[in-house]
Amino acid sequence: MAAKIKKNDTVVVLTGKDKGRQGKVLKVLTEENRVVVQGIAVVQRHTRASQTNPQGGIVNKEAAIHVSNVAHVDPKSGKPTRVGFKIDGDKKVRVAKKSGEVING
Repeated sequence: MAAKIKKNDTVVVLTGKDKGRQGKVLKVLTEENRVVVQGIAVVQRHTRASQTNPQGGIVNKEAAIHVSNVAHVDPKSGKPTRVGFKIDGDKKVRVAKKSGEVING
């Protein structure tokens, strides 16, 4: 099945402590049906010093949230929308259900 939410899409959070906030998708975990969104679900991790992080200590990072808890942002109105698919010539494209606008990507 084609992915409705992809990397670099702008999404809005529908539920949880970050409800209503928008962010860019950094990573899509297809096996677990989860996405990592920039600035959303930030957690603190205690990390040991390593070559990549010589200081170690407490690091803030984004946790993965379930894909059902986010919705794509409509390119026309900026509101949450569902995503559909349409055949445009010989290509399958993603379409915002509210406005009918083609979603880039």
